[in-house]
Amino acid sequence: MHADPHGPHRPHIRIYIGDVVACAEPSILQTLLGSCVAVCLRDPIARVGGMNHILLPGDSNQGRTSRFGVHAMELLINALMQRGADRRRLVAKAFGAANVVAALKSPTVGDQNAIFVREFLARERIPLVAKRLGGTHAVQVHFTTDTGRTIVHTVDGSRLPIILEAETTYLSSHFADEEFSGEASLF
Repeated sequence: MHADPHGPHRPHIRIYIGDVVACAEPSILQTLLGSCVAVCLRDPIARVGGMNHILLPGDSNQGRTSRFGVHAMELLINALMQRGADRRRLVAKAFGAANVVAALKSPTVGDQNAIFVREFLARERIPLVAKRLGGTHAVQVHFTTDTGRTIVHTVDGSRLPIILEAETTYLSSHFADEEFSGEASLF
Protein backbone atom coordinates (compact mmCIF):
# COMPACT_ATOMS: atom_id res chain seq x y z
CA MET A 1 0.00 0.00 0.00
CA HIS A 2 1.39 3.41 -1.01
CA ALA A 3 0.98 6.56 1.05
CA ASP A 4 -1.15 9.26 -0.54
CA PRO A 5 1.24 12.17 -1.25
CA HIS A 6 -1.61 14.61 -0.55
CA GLY A 7 -2.38 13.20 2.89
CA PRO A 8 -4.71 10.58 4.31
CA HIS A 9 -8.46 10.23 3.95
CA ARG A 10 -9.26 12.86 1.32
CA PRO A 11 -11.99 11.99 -1.15
CA HIS A 12 -10.93 12.06 -4.80
CA ILE A 13 -13.32 13.88 -7.12
CA ARG A 14 -12.96 13.62 -10.90
CA ILE A 15 -13.66 16.85 -12.82
CA TYR A 16 -14.94 16.60 -16.40
CA ILE A 17 -15.53 19.13 -19.17
CA GLY A 18 -17.81 21.90 -17.93
CA ASP A 19 -17.62 20.81 -14.30
CA VAL A 20 -17.13 23.28 -11.45
CA VAL A 21 -16.41 21.87 -7.98
CA ALA A 22 -15.69 23.78 -4.74
CA CYS A 23 -14.93 22.07 -1.44
CA ALA A 24 -14.82 23.27 2.15
CA GLU A 25 -13.68 19.83 3.30
CA PRO A 26 -10.21 18.59 2.30
CA SER A 27 -10.50 16.86 -1.07
CA ILE A 28 -8.39 15.98 -4.07
CA LEU A 29 -9.79 17.23 -7.37
CA GLN A 30 -8.41 15.65 -10.51
CA THR A 31 -8.84 16.13 -14.22
CA LEU A 32 -7.30 15.28 -17.60
CA LEU A 33 -6.61 18.18 -19.97
CA GLY A 34 -5.68 18.66 -23.61
CA SER A 35 -6.57 22.07 -25.01
CA CYS A 36 -9.01 22.62 -22.15
CA VAL A 37 -7.92 24.59 -19.11
CA ALA A 38 -8.46 23.87 -15.43
CA VAL A 39 -8.24 26.73 -12.97
CA CYS A 40 -7.66 25.80 -9.33
CA LEU A 41 -8.67 28.55 -6.90
CA ARG A 42 -7.98 28.53 -3.18
CA ASP A 43 -8.37 30.73 -0.14
CA PRO A 44 -5.32 29.77 1.95
CA ILE A 45 -6.77 31.19 5.18
CA ALA A 46 -10.20 29.54 4.96
CA ARG A 47 -8.57 26.44 3.38
CA VAL A 48 -11.34 26.28 0.81
CA GLY A 49 -10.52 25.28 -2.76
CA GLY A 50 -12.02 24.33 -6.07
CA MET A 51 -11.45 23.59 -9.73
CA ASN A 52 -13.22 24.08 -13.03
CA HIS A 53 -12.66 22.50 -16.45
CA ILE A 54 -13.01 25.09 -19.21
CA LEU A 55 -13.65 23.88 -22.75
CA LEU A 56 -13.73 27.22 -24.55
CA PRO A 57 -12.63 30.75 -23.69
CA GLY A 58 -14.96 33.68 -23.28
CA ASP A 59 -18.69 33.81 -22.87
CA SER A 60 -21.84 32.30 -24.37
CA ASN A 61 -25.52 33.12 -24.30
CA GLN A 62 -26.40 29.43 -24.64
CA GLY A 63 -27.90 27.35 -21.85
CA ARG A 64 -24.93 25.10 -20.95
CA THR A 65 -22.60 27.84 -19.88
CA SER A 66 -20.12 26.21 -17.48
CA ARG A 67 -18.06 24.96 -20.43
CA PHE A 68 -17.21 28.60 -21.28
CA GLY A 69 -14.47 30.44 -19.43
CA VAL A 70 -16.31 33.47 -18.04
CA HIS A 71 -19.17 31.42 -16.63
CA ALA A 72 -16.94 28.64 -15.30
CA MET A 73 -14.81 31.22 -13.46
CA GLU A 74 -17.80 33.07 -12.02
CA LEU A 75 -19.41 29.81 -10.90
CA LEU A 76 -16.18 28.69 -9.19
CA ILE A 77 -15.60 32.02 -7.42
CA ASN A 78 -19.21 32.14 -6.20
CA ALA A 79 -19.13 28.51 -5.03
CA LEU A 80 -15.94 29.16 -3.05
CA MET A 81 -17.42 32.27 -1.44
CA GLN A 82 -20.51 30.27 -0.45
CA ARG A 83 -18.16 27.87 1.36
CA GLY A 84 -16.40 30.61 3.32
CA ALA A 85 -13.69 31.88 0.96
CA ASP A 86 -12.88 35.58 0.81
CA ARG A 87 -12.54 36.71 -2.81
CA ARG A 88 -9.70 39.09 -1.85
CA ARG A 89 -7.57 36.17 -0.65
CA LEU A 90 -8.04 33.86 -3.64
CA VAL A 91 -4.96 32.58 -5.43
CA ALA A 92 -4.98 30.65 -8.69
CA LYS A 93 -3.15 27.86 -10.45
CA ALA A 94 -3.90 27.11 -14.11
CA PHE A 95 -3.11 24.09 -16.26
CA GLY A 96 -3.75 22.74 -19.75
CA ALA A 97 -4.12 24.71 -22.99
CA ALA A 98 -1.94 22.27 -24.91
CA ASN A 99 -1.78 21.94 -28.66
CA VAL A 100 -1.90 18.15 -28.76
CA VAL A 101 -2.82 18.00 -32.45
CA ALA A 102 0.10 19.44 -34.41
CA ALA A 103 -2.05 20.10 -37.50
CA LEU A 104 -4.08 22.85 -35.79
CA LYS A 105 -3.11 26.35 -36.83
CA SER A 106 -2.32 29.12 -34.38
CA PRO A 107 -4.00 30.49 -32.44
CA THR A 108 -5.37 27.16 -31.31
CA VAL A 109 -8.20 26.66 -28.84
CA GLY A 110 -5.50 25.93 -26.25
CA ASP A 111 -3.76 29.23 -27.04
CA GLN A 112 -7.06 31.09 -26.72
CA ASN A 113 -7.87 29.32 -23.43
CA ALA A 114 -4.48 30.30 -21.97
CA ILE A 115 -4.92 33.94 -23.01
CA PHE A 116 -8.42 34.01 -21.54
CA VAL A 117 -7.33 32.61 -18.16
CA ARG A 118 -4.39 35.01 -17.79
CA GLU A 119 -6.52 38.04 -18.75
CA PHE A 120 -9.46 37.04 -16.54
CA LEU A 121 -7.28 36.51 -13.47
CA ALA A 122 -5.40 39.77 -14.05
CA ARG A 123 -8.65 41.71 -14.51
CA GLU A 124 -10.10 40.20 -11.31
CA ARG A 125 -6.82 40.75 -9.42
CA ILE A 126 -6.46 37.08 -8.55
CA PRO A 127 -2.75 36.18 -8.41
CA LEU A 128 -1.69 33.33 -10.71
CA VAL A 129 0.83 31.64 -8.41
CA ALA A 130 1.53 28.57 -10.57
CA LYS A 131 0.82 27.53 -14.12
CA ARG A 132 1.57 25.03 -16.82
CA LEU A 133 -0.15 26.36 -19.91
CA GLY A 134 0.61 25.40 -23.49
CA GLY A 135 2.99 22.80 -24.83
CA THR A 136 2.13 19.79 -26.93
CA HIS A 137 1.23 17.19 -24.29
CA ALA A 138 -1.94 16.56 -22.34
CA VAL A 139 -1.65 16.70 -18.55
CA GLN A 140 -3.33 15.09 -15.59
CA VAL A 141 -3.85 17.41 -12.61
CA HIS A 142 -4.38 16.49 -8.93
CA PHE A 143 -5.25 19.50 -6.72
CA THR A 144 -5.55 19.24 -2.94
CA THR A 145 -8.14 21.81 -1.91
CA ASP A 146 -7.06 22.56 1.65
CA THR A 147 -3.27 22.69 1.17
CA GLY A 148 -3.12 23.87 -2.44
CA ARG A 149 -0.62 21.15 -3.29
CA THR A 150 -0.84 20.29 -6.95
CA ILE A 151 0.70 17.41 -8.86
CA VAL A 152 0.77 17.64 -12.66
CA HIS A 153 1.75 14.67 -14.80
CA THR A 154 2.45 14.84 -18.51
CA VAL A 155 0.30 12.32 -20.34
CA ASP A 156 1.96 10.45 -23.14
CA GLY A 157 0.35 10.00 -26.54
CA SER A 158 -1.30 6.74 -25.50
CA ARG A 159 -3.90 8.75 -23.50
CA LEU A 160 -4.76 11.05 -26.44
CA PRO A 161 -7.53 8.74 -27.74
CA ILE A 162 -9.16 8.90 -24.28
CA ILE A 163 -9.15 12.70 -24.36
CA LEU A 164 -10.48 12.82 -27.93
CA GLU A 165 -13.21 10.27 -27.10
CA ALA A 166 -14.26 12.25 -24.02
CA GLU A 167 -14.47 15.42 -26.08
CA THR A 168 -16.44 13.76 -28.88
CA THR A 169 -18.86 12.20 -26.39
CA TYR A 170 -19.29 15.52 -24.60
CA LEU A 171 -19.97 17.42 -27.82
CA SER A 172 -22.43 14.85 -29.16
CA SER A 173 -24.37 14.57 -25.90
CA HIS A 174 -24.48 18.29 -25.07
CA PHE A 175 -24.75 19.84 -28.51
CA ALA A 176 -26.97 17.38 -30.38
CA ASP A 177 -29.46 20.12 -31.25
CA GLU A 178 -26.87 22.74 -32.16
CA GLU A 179 -25.31 23.23 -35.54
CA PHE A 180 -21.54 23.54 -35.94
CA SER A 181 -19.61 24.72 -38.94
CA GLY A 182 -15.93 24.57 -39.79
CA GLU A 183 -13.35 21.96 -39.01
CA ALA A 184 -12.04 21.78 -35.47
CA SER A 185 -11.30 19.07 -32.97
CA LEU A 186 -11.71 20.28 -29.42
CA PHE A 187 -10.44 18.34 -26.45
